Amino acid sequence: MVGLEWSQAIELPLVTGDAASPADLRVAWVHRAPLGQVLALYRAAGRGGATVPSPWWLRALADGTLESRDAGFRIEDRVHNLLSRRPGWEFVPWAAGGESGYWEFMPSEGTGENRRTPTTIVNTSRHTGWIDMLPAHEAAAPEPVPIAGPAELRARLGEIEAVR
Repeated sequence: MVGLEWSQAIELPLVTGDAASPADLRVAWVHRAPLGQVLALYRAAGRGGATVPSPWWLRALADGTLESRDAGFRIEDRVHNLLSRRPGWEFVPWAAGGESGYWEFMPSEGTGENRRTPTTIVNTSRHTGWIDMLPAHEAAAPEPVPIAGPAELRARLGEIEAVR
């Protein structure tokens, strides 16, 4: 039962497929319910070592590495505000269950037989910079490159966008 309750907690309405930003995706129960209840259900769903789909910021909160849900939202918004103003970056709202979407640098996608998965920016709970970059690739996804927060992302955008 807890698994079903958790899947309902992270479920987004179908209309979010047209979301233009992470803020547009913050409509599930996990985004607005009292945080204590969200963490309790998340921990119950993950008992026994089960991996449960969840937003990156919730995993970071549960690990004690992020101070608040709002801090996670601010990080997502800063990344979105930075990338949405630059040509070639597209927000992709349909991420893995519970996630907040990601950004792709479309010029790195290539064309025709040179087509590949474009450079991708995702939020993560793997480290306290909260941002990973996956370089454009043709086959298996490369290891994510940690980015130490929105300021480093801004500083490295020229380098990231130059790889085509």
